[in-house]
Order: sequence, then C-alpha cells, then structure tokens
Amino acid sequence: MQIPRFAVRVGLALGGTLVLVAVLHTLATSRTYQLFGRLVAHVPRATPIVALTFDDGPTEGPLDSLLATLAAHEVRATFFVTGRELAAAPHAARRLVQAGHELGNHTYSHRHMVLRSPRTIRREIETTDSLIRVAGYPGPIYFRPPYGTKLLGLPWYLARHHRTSVTWDVEPDSYREVSQSAEGIVRHVLARVGPGSIILLHPWYRSRATSLAAVGPLLDSLQARGYRVVPLRELLGE
Repeated sequence: MQIPRFAVRVGLALGGTLVLVAVLHTLATSRTYQLFGRLVAHVPRATPIVALTFDDGPTEGPLDSLLATLAAHEVRATFFVTGRELAAAPHAARRLVQAGHELGNHTYSHRHMVLRSPRTIRREIETTDSLIRVAGYPGPIYFRPPYGTKLLGLPWYLARHHRTSVTWDVEPDSYREVSQSAEGIVRHVLARVGPGSIILLHPWYRSRATSLAAVGPLLDSLQARGYRVVPLRELLGE
C-alpha cells in the first residue's frame, strides 16, 4: 500500500521537530558545553586539588555549623547564592565573606534561565551582583545557572559581559538514593572525584540535612587522600 504524500510530509516534519527538541534539550542541560562564552565544569590538574561549591542560600539556620566545619578543616569554599536569599539574610552573606569564602551568582530568583527575555536575564544577574558587593565580597563573581540549564539568551549575556559560567562534575545530592545518608554522599564523591573536580552540594535547607552532615566527613576523607580543597579562583588559576 502506498503511503499518502501528505502523511510522509507530516511524518518527516514531526521527526525533524523531535530531533530539534532533543538537540535543544541536550544543549540546555549540558554541564560541559554552552553556545557562547566560557563554561567550566572541571579543571585539568596534575596535582590533587579540588573545589567545593555550595548552591542556594544563604540562610541563618545551618550557617554556624557550616562555617565551623570549614574552619576546622582550614577550607575556603565557593557559595553560589541567590539574590532573594541574600536580601533576606545579608548578615549571613557578610559572615561568609568575613570567613574568607567566595560568593558566586546563582541568579536572584533561582528560576530556569531558558526562554527568558534579555531584560529578565540582566535583572536576575545584575541585582544579585549588587547584593554580593553589598555583602563585602571584592573578588571575581562567577556564575552558575539554576539547575544547570542555559540555551541562547543567558550564554549570550554572559559572553558579552566576559563572565565565566561554572557547573560541576560531581553532584552527589542530586541523586535521591545517594542523598539519603551522609555516608552515601561521601562514598559517591570519593568514587568520582579527581584532580580538578568541582563538587556541588546543597546544605542550606532542612530537606538537605544529609548534605550538611556530609561536609565534615567528606573533607576528612578528601584530605586523608591527599586532596587540597580550594576556592574556585585558585582552582582556575586566577
């Protein structure tokens, strides 16, 4: 039986649309590639050096515990903070800066930054930059897209403003079966970490209690294996 021509055309169109959607989704969610500008997910290193990064926040609740743990291990970390939470807890941000940690930009509202207007992208980033400076942070402000998603408008803005996007190559608490325990998080990291890795954790919320609990044991384990944990600026050699 001969297939009608219009049915062939419809099938080809649908097939092409599905391929295009798959390509766009791959580009939007890639941890290692974006269409414009500089993106870093891992830094090739010959020596055992890694960066520990924290997303979201800051909030007052876990702050004392987190700062004490990092200080006890003599570790400086990089915190990708949201503008909305910075505005709600400016004292927490100042304490992070005073303790020698880096602040990065994780947008103001933590919405997906795909299919957003240029005005929205600019506002989300620049408002958060301003709040980071108000907190007293003087260093380079790296950017991390919420959920790691980006496509056209966001990378274009970042490239035009010479901004570095930083993702990650180790993300233990992104997996429910891993994040059920602090021990599971530590095991996951140790099985995947290597020189130049960028580790991502979310320690700020009650739902992420195991991530907060994992920070101390994770640092113990990394340091026992000879790793030095540094801020992103040092890992990037800047």
